[in-house]
Amino acid sequence: MTTQTFILGKDKALEESITTFQHKLTQLGFDIEEVSWLNPVPNVWSVHIRDKNCPQCFTNGKGATKKAALASALGEFFERLSTNYFWADFYLGQQIANSDFVHYPTEKWFKIEDEEQLPSGLLDPYLRNYFDPNGELTPDLLVDLQSGNEERGIVAVPYTRLNDNATVYIPQSIIANLFVSNGMSAGNTKFEARVQGLSEVFERYVKNKIISEAISLPEIPQSVIDSYPNIKASISKLEDEGFPILCFDASLGGEFPVICVILLNPQNGTCFASFGAHPNFEVAFERTVTELLQGRSLKDLDVFTPPSFDNDDVAEHSNIETHFIDSSGLISWDLFKKDPDFDFVHWNFSGSTQQEFDNLMAIFNRLEQPVYIMDYEHLGVYACRILAPSMSNIYPADDLIYANNNMGMQWREILLDLPNFHHDKATYQELLEQLDEQGIDDFTRVREFIGLVADKNSALQTLRVGELKSMLNLAVGNLEEALEWANWTVDMNASVFSDERNNYYRCLIQSLELFLDEERDSEQYRAVFNKMYGTETVEFVWNAISGGNPFFQWQASDENLTGLNAHQKLLEAYLKVQNAKVNPIQN
Repeated sequence: MTTQTFILGKDKALEESITTFQHKLTQLGFDIEEVSWLNPVPNVWSVHIRDKNCPQCFTNGKGATKKAALASALGEFFERLSTNYFWADFYLGQQIANSDFVHYPTEKWFKIEDEEQLPSGLLDPYLRNYFDPNGELTPDLLVDLQSGNEERGIVAVPYTRLNDNATVYIPQSIIANLFVSNGMSAGNTKFEARVQGLSEVFERYVKNKIISEAISLPEIPQSVIDSYPNIKASISKLEDEGFPILCFDASLGGEFPVICVILLNPQNGTCFASFGAHPNFEVAFERTVTELLQGRSLKDLDVFTPPSFDNDDVAEHSNIETHFIDSSGLISWDLFKKDPDFDFVHWNFSGSTQQEFDNLMAIFNRLEQPVYIMDYEHLGVYACRILAPSMSNIYPADDLIYANNNMGMQWREILLDLPNFHHDKATYQELLEQLDEQGIDDFTRVREFIGLVADKNSALQTLRVGELKSMLNLAVGNLEEALEWANWTVDMNASVFSDERNNYYRCLIQSLELFLDEERDSEQYRAVFNKMYGTETVEFVWNAISGGNPFFQWQASDENLTGLNAHQKLLEAYLKVQNAKVNPIQN
């Protein structure tokens, strides 16, 4: 008889979950490989999985056992397939942008008929007030990066407002810009997944509150830790390896189902705060400890920062964002104070998964916090995305105005065409001026700016706006400026450039200095340059300095992403889930 392993918080055995997930992924056409496993201490496992054909589609899983970690990773894979999260940062090309639907068959398009006013039918009064309190949000800011189809309008997807089950259309661009992956979940059943999604919202909300407000937390008594022997064994092993562990009740007086575990590293004076949430205290505790080491071996625990007494620095939004990205941000020494701001509570919000959902929703209702949910079942696995604006958005609402991910949309066509080098100097000069006028950060990666996956070792993989300025100045004939930005590029990217690209920039910098020296004849140095940098490289550089193509190793493309092989793999993966939205996989 097949072994069946049930764990707290899950409605089916791990073996059944794994078999179901793997079978349905095969049905969809995904070929999943387990790339790496880690088991640094007892009862802590993590795994990295990815699609063999499109490595851009990958997830990580964690758990107290190997099976739990694999089920976690596969569940997260479905979560990200169902919600389209794998494609949230990428342009999907002209064909998909003009297809019957871009995101979901249930989406609605709102034509932009007024450049200043949002179309009626978008959002509800609460959301309008939250996302646009000062009336500054214009329709162009809500055109989604994935379609970039301004002529078609603003695409919005239907969410259910849970307090009254009303349907509210929320622009895809708001979801992608502000909420990122928070509140997404997949599971064996609807309520199992919803509980996980709500728990994640609480985890990150409470984490941000504790860190930004420098709240001091009550320690979990040793007698309570002793009652969870598997968790205790993991903690003991870490401490034996020289990493003191502090375990805190992060429920803020029993209000939220959240735990905090902090690892201290006396070898370099740093610390790392891990948070976890679930209606069941034990599950939340276990998740916090496994999260502490997800994707990390013991030798990877020296990359964090020391605690700080400057609570203003700790509360900076950029620091809070860093905690979301990789948990490497600052935390306050005040978190560890002997006298905590709250008493310890051995809380319990658990029950059946439906009861747990009701218990968590009661917290939102008590806070008078609207919650919106979108369900996904087209892949044969229940998944959802939960939005609790003001609690679950990772980035502030004004990022829609000042840091919108569609900022590069208007640049995409011209940048993809640049390497063809068939524009005149006036066009290149205009592009340089617009880069400055729009205040586009020199450190911005061009591929991220226009929403592309770059092929490995291609120029586009490492190309930043500062390097683009060097190329454009070369195209215009501004040799001094080209030299300045070439030096900037080497300072920024030499460590990630290929040997060939580093050689090119050494040749370019030396050649520009030579050509700018009016007392020297460049031809007197060609022979030694050929020996130093190679004849082909010198030929390309000197031709560029003389007005030829300056876009070294940069492959031209178009808005169909022609020739961009890695991006085409991503689009092929997207078409697999697009097909399932029309022809759903059966449960």
